[in-house]
Amino acid sequence: MSHQLAIEHDVVGVGFGPSNLALAIALDECASRSRLKCAPLFVERQPHFTWHGGMLLPDSDMQISFLKDLVSLRDPTSPFTFVNYLHKRGRLLDFINCRTFHPSRIEFNDYLRWVADQFKSRIAYGETIVAVEPVIAGQTVTSLRVHSRTPAGGETVRLARNLVVAVGGQPYVPQVFAKMAGDPRLFHTSRYLDAVERAGLEGRAARVAVIGGGQSATEVTVDLHGRFAQARVDLIFRGHALKPSDSSPFVNEIFNPDYTDFIYAQPSERRDAIVRNFRNTNYAVVDSDLLDQLYRLLYQQRVGGETRVALHPRSEITEVHATPDGIEISLLDKFGGETRRSTYDAVVLATGYDRETPHAFLEPVQRYIRDSVPDRNYRLVTSPAFRPQIHLQGYSEASHGLSDTLLSVLAVRSQEIAESLLATISRRELIA
Repeated sequence: MSHQLAIEHDVVGVGFGPSNLALAIALDECASRSRLKCAPLFVERQPHFTWHGGMLLPDSDMQISFLKDLVSLRDPTSPFTFVNYLHKRGRLLDFINCRTFHPSRIEFNDYLRWVADQFKSRIAYGETIVAVEPVIAGQTVTSLRVHSRTPAGGETVRLARNLVVAVGGQPYVPQVFAKMAGDPRLFHTSRYLDAVERAGLEGRAARVAVIGGGQSATEVTVDLHGRFAQARVDLIFRGHALKPSDSSPFVNEIFNPDYTDFIYAQPSERRDAIVRNFRNTNYAVVDSDLLDQLYRLLYQQRVGGETRVALHPRSEITEVHATPDGIEISLLDKFGGETRRSTYDAVVLATGYDRETPHAFLEPVQRYIRDSVPDRNYRLVTSPAFRPQIHLQGYSEASHGLSDTLLSVLAVRSQEIAESLLATISRRELIA
């Protein structure tokens, strides 16, 4: 498509997960209140809406309340609440009878997809953003030229007056595994369900290693035990023990939206200290109910005398080799000094996500970005001659707090970004 034919949008959202889905709702609401026209478009590389599809395990529940949905903390009367979703699906009374604040992950994904379907005319699925270039008039960058590519190789070019980046994290692969990234026997939890079905573990005494000491690692370990009756699973992690997440009510207040103001107001070294102090709410920790389930599983093994799941704490992976028989992993006990070597039919990396910025597709506009830390409204600080706004969702933990990568602040953050974008659109209309 030629540049002259590119369609212009007030906002182009890169990615259409929960963050930009919440923004789509907030933009509609803000535009309606201010009587402004706002034409957003969201570009999503997946062929349809799925939230963490690789980890939609049958027995996995949400770890936060359903009231922290896309809108309730901002507007509980919105038609896009989880409660209204239950009502429309005819399950409200049944959910009440479950007496829980924590729906299954499968159900919450269905809720998100139900909302996403109501915005499908504004979403371009199956496209990946590859470059964002400045459109220059004189000395001023007036808009952005957004290039996207389909899996078949076709390219689309659009013009964006503003950009909101919310593509989530990239699966983190530890350096020791980097040389094996293409081996089908090695896969990250982000694609666990699809990959484990193709791994050929059914009906044999397969050996599987799970790398990591957090929620996903523990969920996968329990799932593998139930899914493959003959498999042997080694859970390998560096800590002394699997630790419970701290979800107590006073600590949970750090995820309140107004705590973002407190974090942002601190100097950077204090922010770092606060984030480190509360890491046990979100990183390398496990829901206490799941810990109890795993412990009972291990205990029943001792009763029955058969070991199908083994924990390997204090373990450092020193070498990894791909062999015809499997993936060979060498472990060092960090405290005892002993080494052991084992070969696995599959290795699952429950090693989290990398949220480093800037994104490669922003490279053409990088020279206009003055500060890698966004402002309070999640907007990148740019040079005066750069007119478009670029907002980030999910990349500001260091400046905005631990809630930035979680669902807890979606309702409020999306409104803050929407109001910032609508203010720009309003100024443009006044100038025009």
